[in-house]
Amino acid sequence: KVDLWQSDDIIPRETLISKIKAKDGLLCLLTDKIDKEVLDSAGDRLQAVSTISVGVDHINRSECTMRGIKIGYTPEVLTAATAEFAVGLLLSTSRRIVEGTHAAKRSNSVFTACVLVLLVDDKTTDRVGTILILRIANFSHSYFFKYLCVQFIFFFNNNNFPFLKLKQWFVFVTSFPDLLRESDFIISCCSFNQSTDGVFDKEAFKQMKNSAIFVNIARGGVVNQDDLYDALSRNVIRGAGLDVTTPEPLPTDHPLFTLDNCVVTPHIGSASEKTRTEMTMLAVENLICALENRAMPAQY
Repeated sequence: KVDLWQSDDIIPRETLISKIKAKDGLLCLLTDKIDKEVLDSAGDRLQAVSTISVGVDHINRSECTMRGIKIGYTPEVLTAATAEFAVGLLLSTSRRIVEGTHAAKRSNSVFTACVLVLLVDDKTTDRVGTILILRIANFSHSYFFKYLCVQFIFFFNNNNFPFLKLKQWFVFVTSFPDLLRESDFIISCCSFNQSTDGVFDKEAFKQMKNSAIFVNIARGGVVNQDDLYDALSRNVIRGAGLDVTTPEPLPTDHPLFTLDNCVVTPHIGSASEKTRTEMTMLAVENLICALENRAMPAQY
């Protein structure tokens, strides 16, 4: 028996707890909190949880491990779409596109006449600072190098990173403090863990250039949002683009929404039809394989 939640709305928690009883597997989204209470309701029959996401922060992994429940996720398939969105968010923020849209709706001729935008190719250093994955560097390289002659500073603390590819991209390995000080644009795409929890805080923003643009497509938890609001409102940095926040969705009365120099999107970095279809297919395959006692294509 398969129980489906046939609505575009997030499944209510009480409904999830009720429907998961005596089920063998669960296909879930990033918005579904799979904690001890949900797993207790599922009982001993639950064999696998497969999430249509690359992040698994919403799943109590220790409880699943203790109960022998396998966790499937969807890495790699969303990387290209997320890379594309990161670049789009950077350009939207630096070129003040959303702010310009609001001005157009108000017929604000003053904005049109007086606005100064931050051109990517106007920077004296011509550098983009990044904490991101290989595909974003690849995508950004092909776009920025072809049209804008941009140079990268690249920070990555994974010993398995293929450093041989850095030369062909004119990419430089640097320390995190140097990245903050030297970069005109910073795109955060790091994993969320104890070492990155709140890594972009007051001290980090103070080290950035006043003209810096900060983009976060990683997890909301890597940013101290109170510190970011303070940095943006006092022009410590020039602007920010956020596709991830804490919590999600961000409350509509959150102070970040009051700022003209902050663009917030509702975690739609992977939201292309092709990507979401591939993510769903992989998640379903993960679940079927687990229930048939076969290896998941992508087990966390």
